[in-house]
Amino acid sequence: MARKDDPQTVEYETRAKNLLKAELKRRGVTYAQLAERLATMDIHETERNLNNKISRGGFSAAFLLQCLEAVGASSLRLSE
Repeated sequence: MARKDDPQTVEYETRAKNLLKAELKRRGVTYAQLAERLATMDIHETERNLNNKISRGGFSAAFLLQCLEAVGASSLRLSE
């Protein structure tokens, strides 16, 4: 298992965080709106929790997919 301070782990967490933030920005979805959309999927997060979790970048793949589904993303570009 990769350590949290492993440079590769940090790199991928940063990439995941940036991908999610970019998708939210592209769709004009705020953290408050994301919280509302996740709630309709029976996933309860506050705006503050979302801000903290996404800022850290250490969230699960499941959380990433939940957020993408909540904003209506059907695909994700991993590189430009």
